[in-house]
Amino acid sequence: MTADPAAPDQAAFARRPRLANAVVDHLTHAIVTELYPAGTPLPTESALCDIYKVSRTVIREVSTTLAEKGLVNSQQGRGTIVLDQFHWNMLDPTVLSALFQRRDGVEFLDNMIEIRTLLECSMAAKAANKINDVEISELGRLLGRLEGMMDDPVAYAAGDIEFHNFIMSVSGDRLGRAIVTGLQGQALANRGYSGHPTITDIAETHRAHAAIVSAIARHDAAAASVEMGAHIASAWKHRRQAP
Repeated sequence: MTADPAAPDQAAFARRPRLANAVVDHLTHAIVTELYPAGTPLPTESALCDIYKVSRTVIREVSTTLAEKGLVNSQQGRGTIVLDQFHWNMLDPTVLSALFQRRDGVEFLDNMIEIRTLLECSMAAKAANKINDVEISELGRLLGRLEGMMDDPVAYAAGDIEFHNFIMSVSGDRLGRAIVTGLQGQALANRGYSGHPTITDIAETHRAHAAIVSAIARHDAAAASVEMGAHIASAWKHRRQAP
């Protein structure tokens, strides 16, 4: 039998927890990265059982889950057909993670940055309007903590996430925060998003953080929004890799 191009590495695959989830993850990646292009059928149920070394029950559970993600549709006489990306649930964590790993993944990262900028600028403005003295003090503490990490890019990156999360929390925009956190959570696993910031890059980022804190602390919503937007755009410009 001809080897399937999307077949997993069996040794690595066998170590995965809960077979159905493992198969869903692998097939989602294969569909989103177009190893199985839109309009083509997935291998038959029997073939998938052989490829993944699982039962028909597992494969049926997998097919249902893939359909719920908008990736496939079962058609009488044609099998399980891969749908085009207009049907995909792109906010699904597994789908989103695979999107960032495509050959054109940087375009999805660009789009994610646009969404993040819109939402975080709005939340920075809301935070400036709502922040109280205790929260201003905590924001200053976080900025000071970041200053002590400027010679450690890994630690600074972790502190940066905490800093942005605090501002989003102060804004009270729970839905906006959830969207940004969900998008960024998957993007952070992609090297194309995290980049390799230098000490110079971190110094520029820290100046931007200080400007954001200053605007929020003086309750200047317009300035907080502008500074947040400039910061996100500048940071991405340094990290972004050409396709």
